[in-house]
Amino acid sequence: MAVCFKGKFGAFCATVFAALFVALFVSACGSSVNSTVAGTTQQIRHVFVITLENENYTTTFSSTTKAPYLANTLTSQGALVQQYYGTGHVSLDNYISMISGQSPTLQTDNDCTTYEDFSLTGMTSDGQAIGTGCVYPASVKTIADQLTAANLTWKGYEGDMGNDPAREAATCGHPTLNTTDLTNTQEAPNATTPLGDSYATRHNPFMYFHSIIDSPDCEKNVVNLNNLTTDLKTVATTANFNLITPSTCDDGHDSPCANGATGGLVSADAFLQKWVPIIMASPAYQQDGLLIINFDESSYASVSMPSSSEVDFTFAGDTCCSQQEGPNLGTFPQSATMGTVPAAYLTKLGMTVPSGVTGNINLVLTKTSYGGDRTGAVMLSKFIKPGTVSTVQYNHYSMLKSIEDIFGLTHLGYAGQSGLVGFGKDIFTSL
Repeated sequence: MAVCFKGKFGAFCATVFAALFVALFVSACGSSVNSTVAGTTQQIRHVFVITLENENYTTTFSSTTKAPYLANTLTSQGALVQQYYGTGHVSLDNYISMISGQSPTLQTDNDCTTYEDFSLTGMTSDGQAIGTGCVYPASVKTIADQLTAANLTWKGYEGDMGNDPAREAATCGHPTLNTTDLTNTQEAPNATTPLGDSYATRHNPFMYFHSIIDSPDCEKNVVNLNNLTTDLKTVATTANFNLITPSTCDDGHDSPCANGATGGLVSADAFLQKWVPIIMASPAYQQDGLLIINFDESSYASVSMPSSSEVDFTFAGDTCCSQQEGPNLGTFPQSATMGTVPAAYLTKLGMTVPSGVTGNINLVLTKTSYGGDRTGAVMLSKFIKPGTVSTVQYNHYSMLKSIEDIFGLTHLGYAGQSGLVGFGKDIFTSL
């Protein structure tokens, strides 16, 4: 029963009644209410995300892993999130979902080999842009826009960006609109580019939003990875949100790499061994940081060669978390020719190069469904007990929702999907 008093006691009684109602509600609902930690995660003020490429959970975290630092050392220091999923195939659509909550278009679903504008025809009631193309209009927002509006800071750190200025700039590096994206091909070291260039625009989601690339903040905030060490020296120079994208060699995408490195999980693990200790030693991380290491998507489910001129990769496309397809994709399965690969590449897949086949062969991707399959993730923070194992299902939309909750932001796109779970006490075991 509520009793209301006039005068100065009115506000007091309303507060007491509200507190009593919440206490009774929580008591009645039990763990269903207590399972969320959206409020308490706001103790975290610096988030670092390192996104690696194209590995399924069982390959990365098996006893025979080629990434023992990630699979063994880091999981023992933080949380292994066993049921983390990508949201699509093949790359770009995942990165876009992480920062905007947008589902794929037919073009982003196939990595936007042409860097073309998005043609917007409408918006759904749950914040999905309807249309075709790659670079979203300024009206479609990202977590970077949200953070700026909230007087918080963000940075994108991109491996190899600007190594070859003829391909992309060292800040805010992207192709000219409506031209072919040259960064889809890795550049080996040469006389004019001694380090080579394995930057990929499609792994840098900030470049697909006019709200960012048309802003002067882009050149200040989307920079080469080499800037990270300096920025980490003080809390004041460390952004609240940091998305770290290694080169396509260091993120495990290429194997072997254009520079001769092994690539795959071996190179990804070496990247983590270099950069994770630097991040964890930084004042911002030690004060109130969270480091998330995820993969954009799982690897292919099977590979076949239907003819001597074509190799087909098939993806299962499994989902979690009641993920929706979005308004822009057609029916599945879907197939697309993604370019060519050297015939010798077949040997790395455990296949025999057919007699007489030389040069390049066509690469075809087939997607059975629209999901990104299971990848797993690792998270580290002083708010996570070492050796934590989570079996709750999450995906990239869950990550975006969780980061928005940390900074007190509203939920963009499918991060606001009804029933979607953000990172909870299964991960933050020391909050």
